[in-house]
Amino acid sequence: MNENILNFKSILKQLIGARSISCTNAALDQSNSEVIYYLAEILQTLGFKIDIQTVDKTNDKLNLIASIGKGDRGLVLAGHTDTVPCDEQLWTSNPFELSERDNRFYGLGIADMKSFFAFVIEAISDIDLKRLKQPLIILATSDEETSMAGAKAIASHGEQFGLQHARFAVIGEPTSFTPIRIHKGIMMQSIRLTGQSGHSSNPALGNNAMESMHKVMTELLRWRHELQERYHNPLFDVPVPTMNFGHIHGGDNPNRICGHCELQIDIRPLPGMPITELKHEMRSRLQALLKDEAITMDIVDLTGGVEAMDTSATSELVRFAEQQTSNESQAAAYCTEAPFYNAMGIETIVLGPGNIEQAHQPDEFLDLATIHPYTNTLNKLIRKFCM
Repeated sequence: MNENILNFKSILKQLIGARSISCTNAALDQSNSEVIYYLAEILQTLGFKIDIQTVDKTNDKLNLIASIGKGDRGLVLAGHTDTVPCDEQLWTSNPFELSERDNRFYGLGIADMKSFFAFVIEAISDIDLKRLKQPLIILATSDEETSMAGAKAIASHGEQFGLQHARFAVIGEPTSFTPIRIHKGIMMQSIRLTGQSGHSSNPALGNNAMESMHKVMTELLRWRHELQERYHNPLFDVPVPTMNFGHIHGGDNPNRICGHCELQIDIRPLPGMPITELKHEMRSRLQALLKDEAITMDIVDLTGGVEAMDTSATSELVRFAEQQTSNESQAAAYCTEAPFYNAMGIETIVLGPGNIEQAHQPDEFLDLATIHPYTNTLNKLIRKFCM
């Protein structure tokens, strides 16, 4: 193994060993500060200006914004530092220790997406950063796997960190070396109905929330059909918006009228379907449905939602990435932080080594054969857009 890969491996080892699980279960949730401070130390040594943004003081969640160079058409290289939880007993090796076998590196988050930062550092190692003619900005965020709070915090304070000087952004999520310029959004809603419990022998003694939820589900299915008739994009494998009924719970005993029922749904909108409008339309339809019933409805936003991403196929960044990878840009069903950067006026693509099918799986790996081509591609992106 050559010296460059040894340096890459050393950085990767530190990143994998720094635990940074992000989870809605507080017992599993961890700070990402060790990753952030490690990257900050390296990048500061290389001459970058370092800003560390506190996203959640209580849980010690941080963002890193590292920048170098001046201009108004800069390049952002962005990724998240957190991982999902894992079932250690299902792994062949310790998920928190980098291991190598079968021409692969293994470790939790190695594909999704800690290796990206090792690639970035490797890619800039032979560039004279004093010769940059446009800024290079490296973003490392928290909590992408749960709330995307890190990207939201950066988007809210973009000018503070100089992002108004960026024109292009690459997010290094695993895409099998294929540029992704468009993906669906996501919104997760909890619909909670409250009625009146009572003895099941007499329905008049209460108001059954579960029966009302049956009407709600029927209406949502009708709305889903209308949305799929209204919106269609052949770029996607599933070319229509989807709505998944993921969780339902109501009542507590068969001989009691159900006094409370909750349904949780997941909607994946296409580009051109703003989440704010979807939320308003859903609420209006369900309020009209239940207006004559003695039922209270609360709709709770579980995640805040992420808009769909859509970067033009004619973007200079898209075309250059297609040229360098020899792969035509594609659409993806999963969601990334890209819409937050697009909303700041930054043309964004998702492009990374590894396969999304490896993400969130035991024995997550990175093929050693990807190291040189992806490092080379990042190097060319920096030279193209910053030099």
